Amino acid sequence: MKNHSLLLSVMAVALAAGACSHGPEPFGRLTPADVSQKLGHPNVFVYDNNSRSTFDRAHVPGARWVDHSNVQAADLPADKNATLIFYCANDW
Repeated sequence: MKNHSLLLSVMAVALAAGACSHGPEPFGRLTPADVSQKLGHPNVFVYDNNSRSTFDRAHVPGARWVDHSNVQAADLPADKNATLIFYCANDW
């Protein structure tokens, strides 16, 4: 997956349905370089919101797949101070 096609958003513990929509963004954005610097740090978790087949073909190293329309508490770390990074591909 090409870096320029990733939309990277830092999100709160609760992920709203439709996080990959084109609406207002209540969360910050990170560049691929920003995310690269955070990968592997303790208490940083990366989640891929693409389709399962897209995730299976390619994803950020260490990312977990999660269905953005059905995120469960068990999908997220117990530590409410953890940094969560969610991304999906967008064509805009």
